[in-house]
Amino acid sequence: MTDYRKLSYANLILILASALGIVAFLSPFFGPPPQQNQMNAMAHSGDAMLVLTLVSLMALAAVAAGFQSNEMNAKTLAVLGALAAVGAVMRFIPGPGGFSGVFFLPIMAGYAFGAQFGFLTGLITLLASAFLTGGVGPWLPYQMFAAGWVGAIAGLVPHFRSGSRSEIAFLAGVGFLLGLFYGMIMNLWFWPFVFQPEHAELYWQPGQTPLAIIKAYALFYLITSFVWDVWRGIGNAALIILFGAPVLRVLKRYQKRFHFAVMAPPLVS
Repeated sequence: MTDYRKLSYANLILILASALGIVAFLSPFFGPPPQQNQMNAMAHSGDAMLVLTLVSLMALAAVAAGFQSNEMNAKTLAVLGALAAVGAVMRFIPGPGGFSGVFFLPIMAGYAFGAQFGFLTGLITLLASAFLTGGVGPWLPYQMFAAGWVGAIAGLVPHFRSGSRSEIAFLAGVGFLLGLFYGMIMNLWFWPFVFQPEHAELYWQPGQTPLAIIKAYALFYLITSFVWDVWRGIGNAALIILFGAPVLRVLKRYQKRFHFAVMAPPLVS
């Protein structure tokens, strides 16, 4: 049986991929000050293709390492591809504000199969949905990282007794918070590149202290994005409440059949 508590090569590669994502998001704050304007069209335009190439190669390397260590096989790869394909199509589900069905399956897959599988599901789902919707741009690798982290976090949360009402209620709460988390992280891909003098207190300015940066970003997020992201969180929670139980049963059957082990210890509901 595969034990995800051991640091395999696939896990190590995905940890390095996450480190790459953190560096990519935070690099504007530590490198030469980026050219700022009132638009975000030029955000990361110089490095987005490199980051996209690196994260894609790392994902392929993680899958290859999983095959080498017997953590993955043709069947698990087929499940991963099917989840990513269906998740990409779910992006077309209409809803208010930042609602999107694209996060439902990465959350379910991460919870059922573990953080590694959840990270890959989120990452590949956003890549597939971008090509499906024509949403390819410098924001894409950052969407992939953020969605991957959504799936990974779902795999790391405590696990309740399978099939209990507490499990679905807990997952709905996790889904709501992850909807906020995704938006909060994604704003960082463009925030250092925009500046409006009439609202200078909302934007990053070179030379600010870390505390001042955090305060400015928190204010920017609350004013511009919080309500939008609340709808994403509500959408995640609603989909989990409506469809989470049957989807989770199916995924857990596959999990048992393919001998995945979940990292988080079970909790008594």
